[in-house]
Amino acid sequence: MSNKNVITNLTIKQMVESSAMGFNKEYIARSSDVNFDILGKAFRDTGKVYAKLKIAVETNNCLSDNCEYELNKIKQLEQAPQAALDFLAMILSNVEITEDANFDPNNNYEYTVVNCILQRRPGFSKTDGYDIALHLLEDGSQDIVFTGPAFEKPLVINSSALSSLNESDTTIVASTPELSKDMQKLLTEINVFPTSDIGENDQLKPNAKIKEEFVLKNADGSFDYEIIEIGNGKGRNVLKYDIDKIQRVSKPFVDAEIAAVMSSEEETIAAWNVYLSEGKYWSYTEDLPLDQNKQDEFSKKYKDYFMNNYLLQFTKNQLPIIPEDAQVFDLQEAKMAKAQAFIEANNL
Repeated sequence: MSNKNVITNLTIKQMVESSAMGFNKEYIARSSDVNFDILGKAFRDTGKVYAKLKIAVETNNCLSDNCEYELNKIKQLEQAPQAALDFLAMILSNVEITEDANFDPNNNYEYTVVNCILQRRPGFSKTDGYDIALHLLEDGSQDIVFTGPAFEKPLVINSSALSSLNESDTTIVASTPELSKDMQKLLTEINVFPTSDIGENDQLKPNAKIKEEFVLKNADGSFDYEIIEIGNGKGRNVLKYDIDKIQRVSKPFVDAEIAAVMSSEEETIAAWNVYLSEGKYWSYTEDLPLDQNKQDEFSKKYKDYFMNNYLLQFTKNQLPIIPEDAQVFDLQEAKMAKAQAFIEANNL
C-alpha cells in the first residue's frame, strides 16, 4: 500500500503542478462541473422534518415524553448548517497539508484526492466522475462520502471522529516538521557558537565561527593545525576541532529537540520518511505506535544528520585565527620543517 501511496501522490502532484491540462484540447473543449451542491443535497428535505417537529412540540403532540426527542432533533437541525460548514473547514485544514512542499507521499493518497476535489483542481470534477455527499446522522454527527475513479471504495469521514482526533492534536494527514529550519535554529542553541555570531532572526551569521575553546591545541598552547594541499605545490593550515567535546556540549540541546519532534508520532514518521530514511520508509498504519527500536533509530539518525549536514560544516577548512598562520606556503618546505621539528622534539 505504501508504494501505491507514493506513486499516486507523486503522480497527482506532478499532474496538478503541470501546465499540461492547459494544452489538452479535449479538456478545454468540454465543460467541467465542479458544483457538488454539498449543503443543498444534505438539507433538501430537512425543512419539512423541522416543520413537523415544531408543530408536534407546539401542539403537544409529541411521541416522546415531554417532547424530549423532538426538542433534541429541532436543536440538531438548527445547528446542522453551521456544523456542516465547520466540518468541511476541518476536513480542508487536514487535507490541504498534502500541498506542503515537504509533504510525505507515504500518506494515504486518498486525502490528496479529497484535497484536489475540494480545491477544484482540473481532473477532479463531477464531469470526471467525482462526487461528494453529506449525510446528517441520528446522533447529531455528520458523514461525508467521497466517490470517484481514484477511490477503491467510497471514502467516509465522520464529523465527531475527525473532531475528536483534531482535539487531541492528531490529523488524518501527517504534516512534516521542517527539519532544515529546526536544525538551523538548533545551531544557535547548542552553546558552541558565540552569541555575537547569532543574528536578530535567531540564525547564525554568514561568518559564524565555532568558539575557540573547541579548537584543538598543542601541549604548549599553540594551535594544532592540519595542513591541506591547495594545488601547485602550495598548502595552508586549517584548524582542527575537538569533535567529541562539541558533541558532548551540544547533546542536551539536540536531545531536547528530538524529544520535541517525537512528541507527535505521525510527524516523527513524516520526518523520518522525508529527511532521514534513505529509502527505508515507515508506515502510518503499520508502524504506529513507534516501538523503542524505531525511536532509538530515529534519535541516532537525527543526530547523525544534524552533525554531518549542519554542524560539521563549521569545522571544515577553517582558517587559523592568527593571521600569519593563515598564509599560503610551500608544501614541501612545510613537510620538511615539520619532520625536523619532530626529530628535535624527540631528540632523534
